[in-house]
This record gives sequence, C-alpha cells and structure tokens, in this order.
Amino acid sequence: MQLTDSHGRTINYLRLSVTDRCNMRCFYCMPKEGIVNKGHGAVLRYEELLLIAETAVGLGIEKIRITGGEPLVRSGIIGFLEKLALIPGLRHLALTTNGLLLEKLATDLHTAGVQRLNVSLDSLQPQIFSSITRGGDLQRVLAGLDAAEQAGFPPPKLNCVIMRGINDGEILDFVEMTRTRGNSIRFIEYMPAMKEADWQRYSIPGEEILQRIAAHHTLETIDKGPYAGPSRDFRIPGAQGSIGIITAVSGHFCSECNRIRVTSTGQAKGCLFSDERTDLMPWLRPPDRVGLAEVLKGIVSSKPERHDISQAGYTHKNFTMSQVGG
Repeated sequence: MQLTDSHGRTINYLRLSVTDRCNMRCFYCMPKEGIVNKGHGAVLRYEELLLIAETAVGLGIEKIRITGGEPLVRSGIIGFLEKLALIPGLRHLALTTNGLLLEKLATDLHTAGVQRLNVSLDSLQPQIFSSITRGGDLQRVLAGLDAAEQAGFPPPKLNCVIMRGINDGEILDFVEMTRTRGNSIRFIEYMPAMKEADWQRYSIPGEEILQRIAAHHTLETIDKGPYAGPSRDFRIPGAQGSIGIITAVSGHFCSECNRIRVTSTGQAKGCLFSDERTDLMPWLRPPDRVGLAEVLKGIVSSKPERHDISQAGYTHKNFTMSQVGG
C-alpha cells in the first residue's frame, strides 16, 4: 500500500515523539526554565504509541523516527523500541537524540533494532556548546558518538543548526568530520518556532553555507535514498560521510516532503509549521484501529502544500520544538 497526499507526494515517513521532556535547554528549542510537564495521563502510553506505529505502517509508512524532547530520558524506551522493530513492513527505524545518554545506551539501542542514529550537535567547542544548550557537556556527547560506533551503528548523522555569530565559524570543522570520522553532517537553517524579536539575525541561508564550504572543498552532488529527509546532499570526493543542507527558510523543500508527525500527547500534524493538528486520543482511549487508520489517512490527504516561513517572517503560532518533536 502507498500513502499519497492531495499534492501527489508519497508519504512514507512518520516522526513519532515519545516525550516532550529533555535533559538540555537549547535556547532555540525551549525556554530557559523548561516547559510545563504534562501529567502522565496526557502523555501517550507505549501501547498507544505502538498502535499508532502499527496502523501507520499498515497504511504505507515505511520509516519511523523516534524523537522527543529527548527520547532516551523516558523510562522503558528500549523495550518499546524492541516492539517497534518487529512491526511487519517497517523498513527503517531511526532515533534522534542529543547524545548525553548515548554512551550508556548505545549497545541496548542497537540490540533493540534501531538502525540509524541522528545526534543533535551544534558546536564542537565546549564553551559554545554549553552556551547553546545552557549547560550541556560536549564530552559526554562525543563519547556517545564513539560508543554508538563501537556498538555497531554506522557513524551517526549529526544535525547542526547554524546560527550567525554563534557557531557559523565551525562549519569547516564539522565538514572535516565527514572525512576523518565518516559522519554525515546536516546543516540546518535557523527556524523561528518560539516568539523572538529579530530572529533573522541568526539565520544563514543554505546557499551561503555551501559557498563557504565550496571555497575550500570540491563538492559532489549525491542522490538521496527513498527514506531521506529534506536535505540537499553533497560529498567531498573520497569522504565516507556526506554534507546535507536543510533550507526551511530560504528555499522551501515542501514539494519533496514525505512525512507526518505525532507528538507525545497524541497530536498529529501534516506539517511542522502548520497550526492544524488532529487529536488522536479519541481513537486511542479506547483503542479503535479502524477509526485511527481513517484519521491518519485524512491527515495525509489534508497535508498542506507548503509552510509559510520566509526571511520576511512567519504566520504559525509559537511553539517549542521539544513539544512537537522537531
């Protein structure tokens, strides 16, 4: 079965958030004081998350990425991942993490059936990293990258939000990791989620990032796989890793969007930056697999053609990335 939206896009990718809690406080993701914790009754139970995953795969979803908040802070996550990995028809199971708990859990994640890890890493300088994350320990994250490879994972993909005047001086340092460590780096334009005056001061267009890299390296365009995200991908000749550019602000990739997402509280969205969402709770408590399937198909069919972010501004309501799953 194949899921297709009203604009002819094949939807084969579900981003499934298991928690909105996090052990970091990255300034572009959540307020310094954190967020108001949801009560246990408001957060989906693992059996409900599993029902969503099974139903989505039955409709044509082939890739699931587990997100948060920070998914590794949720108790019981390994057992849940083991069950996800056994869903018939699921071809790719991935997880995005900030890496703080990766050194401890890498082997368990690999054994559970996770196939690929993405690690959010915005600086390779301890002081800058600590400033962006409001206290995060860079060495723990780097140790987690090593532990992941020792556990059998391919070199984790690294997600780096590039911000002018903060970490843009490290672009070439990240690029070098594609050669020395084999990591794939995805440079992400700074995107406005929370209300912030003059957010454009941080935003560096993807083309500028590419120009900075191309001034020092030859770049080859490479093809993306069938479950790839929205990045434009390149490689330095001879490098094992790749370089991706995600231009949510300067150059919309909406025509290639292949995903839907569900938050940890059961809110389903066809677009990260759309204010439209559907509460799945009525079909989860009590469980109604048939009704849930129809609702998910409706979310796909009503998926908007594009979002409305540009350098001039945005129209969506403000939210924290940790609450939506990034």
